[in-house]
Amino acid sequence: MAIVAPSILSADFARLGEDLASVSDAEWVHVDVMDGRFVPNLTIGPLVVEAVRRSTDKFIDCHLMIVEPDHYTGAFIDAGADLVTVHAEACPHLHRSIQAIKARGCKAGVALNPHTPESILDYVLDELDLVLVMSVNPGFGGQSLIEAVFPKISRLRAEIERRGLSTHIEVDGGVKVDNAWRFVEAGADVLVSGSGVFGAKDRRAAIAAVRAAARP
Repeated sequence: MAIVAPSILSADFARLGEDLASVSDAEWVHVDVMDGRFVPNLTIGPLVVEAVRRSTDKFIDCHLMIVEPDHYTGAFIDAGADLVTVHAEACPHLHRSIQAIKARGCKAGVALNPHTPESILDYVLDELDLVLVMSVNPGFGGQSLIEAVFPKISRLRAEIERRGLSTHIEVDGGVKVDNAWRFVEAGADVLVSGSGVFGAKDRRAAIAAVRAAARP
């Protein structure tokens, strides 16, 4: 069964504790960190992650869409992140970045922008707890998904299985009730949904609907 990870990018930050409580049926909470440089948007920092940690016991999945992430991974781990994902495009020494996260006892992930081939992970895939496939260009919520990501997900799943790994494949962007099954059928097992969950009147029902729809 797919893991549903509501993205707090679509939450009401003035009512963050209440909004987190409203998605308590989800397995993970997804935190999108943007610096206005790697992507054209500016969002949150470690202090918000600390607030999320105080408000929930859920697994916190922290996605760093920032330049020079090595300078900041420790701060997000200290703030309470259970998994920190960095972008392959932002890490000139990707293996070193992954090892630095894991040395702190945190799970490590690598994100790929839509144009980045999965082959960039050939030499680090064995080290990863998660690969995040961006199904939209990162920076803003509510975008339509890019269809070309489905073959990428399938190729990644095939390689993970060939190596006998337990690495998660997460997708972020355009995940809705009516298309969740397509991501899972391609090989994803973690679905990030921001507006699809926080934009719903009944968020528990929205989570249940995404989870049910994700069954291939």
